[in-house]
Amino acid sequence: MSYRLSCTRLSLTDFRNHESLDLELDGRPVCLFGANGAGKTNIIEALTMFAPGRGLRGAGLLDLARDGETGAAARARPWSVAARINADGEMLQLGVGAERTPEGGTKRVARMNGAAAAPGDLARALRMTWVIPAMDRLFAGPPADRRRFFDRMTIARSPEHGAQAAAYERAMRERQRLLAEPGADAQWLASLEREMAGHGAAMAAARVETLELLRRAIAQRPDGAFPKADIALEGALEAQFLAHEKSFDVEDRFAGALRDVRPRDAAVGRALDGPHRSDLIVRHAAKNIAAEHCSTGEQKALLLGLFLAHARALADDPGAGPALLLIDEAAAHLDAARRAALYDELLTNPGQAWLTGTDAELFDAFGDRGQLIRVGA
Repeated sequence: MSYRLSCTRLSLTDFRNHESLDLELDGRPVCLFGANGAGKTNIIEALTMFAPGRGLRGAGLLDLARDGETGAAARARPWSVAARINADGEMLQLGVGAERTPEGGTKRVARMNGAAAAPGDLARALRMTWVIPAMDRLFAGPPADRRRFFDRMTIARSPEHGAQAAAYERAMRERQRLLAEPGADAQWLASLEREMAGHGAAMAAARVETLELLRRAIAQRPDGAFPKADIALEGALEAQFLAHEKSFDVEDRFAGALRDVRPRDAAVGRALDGPHRSDLIVRHAAKNIAAEHCSTGEQKALLLGLFLAHARALADDPGAGPALLLIDEAAAHLDAARRAALYDELLTNPGQAWLTGTDAELFDAFGDRGQLIRVGA
């Protein structure tokens, strides 16, 4: 297999439990093994620092530092992560970390090939998608979890989706603050609602594009160890884009709806309509049952099927490209046959896979097609 995207060196300094870690790698899948608490997941998390947002655990900037905020207090650079990336033969040097500001605060900094970089620059240079044990009950959990999961998949394809979502949330919070004030300025409210509508429509449109790409990738997957899923988005704005409405019309309709429900949103203290309420609906296609009613093993298999379809959709999308595939506790809820099927499929993807597990034997099915790395003593 010729990998088009791989990390060939990863260096951590004062990140989580790792004072200093330097891994020299080739393009094969990376299999991290070691005892619980050794820091395997921390290595996976370090890679997600190159993605938009706050990584796979959603941690605060100083929470990532070795020994936490207390340990970081004496360091000018509380933590840093550096990576050498092989992207279609082009070697990129990426770096991200936290630095102290002259005012005594802390800021996130990023660099690419020695120059300052924006988060979107790193996201386009190193796309990634991940699955962690906390997602195992994704389909039975609250809509917010599925929405974040789907938005993460959308961000991997379109990094600007994260900025649109952040701008939408800011406008929504400001609108709600105004609604709580007696005699709020109607023109100011209308301006915020128009801003919400613009960002909200962009969010919904990007989600629909991701949905359609995922559906195609799922349809092309063979039947096998990881069942195909029927997926849909439940949300008013997404439904309008799926009905091929024009973006301007979607925005205008949403802005009008927000104006009409001001008294209701003021009374309940939050906006009850919008893309912040959308949900990902998943069904086991072969059995035609809702994913939340499947067994734990079936839910994990459905999740991995979606993950693998997403990886293929990114690789086949000319506007995106291969991604690193990160799987924490890869063997959880998988028998030996499904593990082998997962590894075989990961080997067909042009993006490098990173996996964690407690024992080296969990990765036997890779043979010499993977590189085993012990973490900890």
